[in-house]
Amino acid sequence: MSKATSLDVPEIVTPLRQRKRSFFLVLIIAVLPLWSIVPLSWFFVIYCLRTGIIWSFGWRGNACFAAALCEVAFSIHHYHLAKHASGPSPLHPGNIIELQATLKRVLKAGLANLSEDDFDEEALDEDRPGSPAEEIEQLQFDDPRAIDFRNYLRTWFGRVAWSSIRTHQVYEWLYWSSYNAVLPSIESIPASRRKILDDALALFQKRAGCIIPEGNNLAVKPILLTVDEFKAALWRPFVWYAGVGISNWIIKKWYEYRWDLRCGTYNSLDYLVRVPRTWNPATGERPIVFWHGLGLGPVQYNLQFIDFMSSFPDRPLLIPLQPHISQDIFHPRFLTPMGRRETVECMVGLMEELGWVPERNIEGDKQPSQFAPGRKGITMVSHSNVDKYPHSSGSYPHAWMLKAHPEMVARSCFVDPVTFCSWEGDVCYNFIYRPCTTGTELIMRYFVSTELGVANLLQRHFDWSANALWYEDIPNARDATKCLFVIGGRDSIMNANRVKRYLNSHGVRKGLLFEPNGTHGQALHRGQACHSKILCWLKESN
Repeated sequence: MSKATSLDVPEIVTPLRQRKRSFFLVLIIAVLPLWSIVPLSWFFVIYCLRTGIIWSFGWRGNACFAAALCEVAFSIHHYHLAKHASGPSPLHPGNIIELQATLKRVLKAGLANLSEDDFDEEALDEDRPGSPAEEIEQLQFDDPRAIDFRNYLRTWFGRVAWSSIRTHQVYEWLYWSSYNAVLPSIESIPASRRKILDDALALFQKRAGCIIPEGNNLAVKPILLTVDEFKAALWRPFVWYAGVGISNWIIKKWYEYRWDLRCGTYNSLDYLVRVPRTWNPATGERPIVFWHGLGLGPVQYNLQFIDFMSSFPDRPLLIPLQPHISQDIFHPRFLTPMGRRETVECMVGLMEELGWVPERNIEGDKQPSQFAPGRKGITMVSHSNVDKYPHSSGSYPHAWMLKAHPEMVARSCFVDPVTFCSWEGDVCYNFIYRPCTTGTELIMRYFVSTELGVANLLQRHFDWSANALWYEDIPNARDATKCLFVIGGRDSIMNANRVKRYLNSHGVRKGLLFEPNGTHGQALHRGQACHSKILCWLKESN
């Protein structure tokens, strides 16, 4: 690519995509029939009551009326839940020092000018390599690093041309990312916060290789995920949630009968666990912890669970359940998902109770927890949902655990990890803001991203700084026996090539399985090459 062409890249506006035939097929066959259940139920109930025809019904008519009445009552309940979820985000602004450090880490990403054939050799600790140590310096406008930064940063502004972005839009984005709030009038911002914004803007301009024009372009709207208008489906029928709930209940009972996989709750964390009777904590194989993502819960993951249980009959298996992303609307914590600290504390406490990790020795209230030596640790696996449902939450708890207690996780397997390069905005834009044009995108939008629990999690409880995972946060990331990264080149949610480049530039080679034609979540489908390789990797006893 010529220099002139490269300079033009941040100015190229993505053309409007035309809706494909698959979009209309899914709309007619799947979305409209499900969507229409609620309004038709309202019409039927009102018609029966107004005309009095209900008094002439037989048992079939009465059954239909009762079902419609359930849908009407549930739609009112769903409306109130959605109204509650659409309110202000309950997340409080994080530690500003930590947020500033994270923001600087974002700006340093790519500054080392590492290619896929090189990696960051500035680390002092081979087990925990560090980030590029370069200072954020003034780049030239035509510097490839500045061009790349301008091109991916504009994703947070709807993929508009870089030249259309003004300082007001950047201030809006910076204020949201720092304080989880809408930017007030510039004059009303406290001096301390204004200085933080101005300093951040100066760093952005150095990294972008240009001065961002002052002013406000009303045609450009930055993505402010947790304060933007709440995007959830207007209604979802009771029969859908009831079907999902009953299916999951039946399948969990079957797991208990067939595989000795029992359900439990530790504090607020629901889970499935199996500990083979012959397993010895001192000599037995390392336990596996498996994080699922967005979708329907166990009923959707049935094949994956069976693969783990049948392939590793002599190893303990723990599956944390996440009702808020499993469409378990009747669960008491459906709209109050567990955050980073609560999740980590529950997981650590549960694994201590199971005897998989040593109990913490705490000396005084202000002393950090320490894990005694002698345990092998666990193998942690996180991956995307199958059947084209995108993942968003499985790799985030995995990231939280690595950040808080890396000594507990001896081996990590990431499949379609959206937690890498999430600061670039592709996952957020593609999953929530990008207009749907294909059948797959419509399935993801209606059945997943706009489902009430998922929308509440992503649009009101999303902590971007906590969810971002950096290479240096992963113990032994270059060791292919201890870390495995599986990425599909045709992933429609994350930018697979950028994630691959990020990992390659830090020396991840043998531990990266990149399938150029792989789609999101395809790697764990039976019969896929990556699926067999993942199981083989898990069988290794390192």
